[in-house]
Amino acid sequence: MPLRHRVINTKVDKQNIMKQNKQRIKPAEMELKDTLVAVNRVAKVTKGGRTFGFSAVVVVGDGNGTIGHGLGKARDVSEAIAKAIDDAKKSLIKVPLKGTTIPHEQYGKYGGGRVFIKPAADGTGVIAGGAMRAVLESAGVHNVLAKSIGSSNPHNVVKATFDALSKLRSAEDIARARNISLDKVFNG
Repeated sequence: MPLRHRVINTKVDKQNIMKQNKQRIKPAEMELKDTLVAVNRVAKVTKGGRTFGFSAVVVVGDGNGTIGHGLGKARDVSEAIAKAIDDAKKSLIKVPLKGTTIPHEQYGKYGGGRVFIKPAADGTGVIAGGAMRAVLESAGVHNVLAKSIGSSNPHNVVKATFDALSKLRSAEDIARARNISLDKVFNG
């Protein structure tokens, strides 16, 4: 019976760790760099003709494990980008890093976007395409293997990558959740 009780506590601890990764981070205290992922021109057809607008997807990060993404829409490209940056600063999360790579393999999904990220040895670089590369580089990951499996829509790929990164857990978090030492985590 005590074993079952411990499993339930581990699930609760896992949820607490995931909440900890998603805790609100104050962007005013950080030096964030923004990366433009995609700009899309949209048209609204009215009686007077076409009205053009722009939407922009932006990723911000400090290069040390803190990242956020945002969407901005406006009539002007620069205004859409500025709105996206403000939106990205509201959705900052902390990602656990193991040196210059990630702690373990992880899948992520959002809508039709499916991604897979895997740690890599030093010197490998960021093996990822398009939207995933922007997210991983903003997070400060320098060595990773990544694959976008589903949709190539930048919106969904960015959000799927964020899903995968928010599920990552460091060895210290796992040891704390299981109430065991770090040696036992690695040696079983």
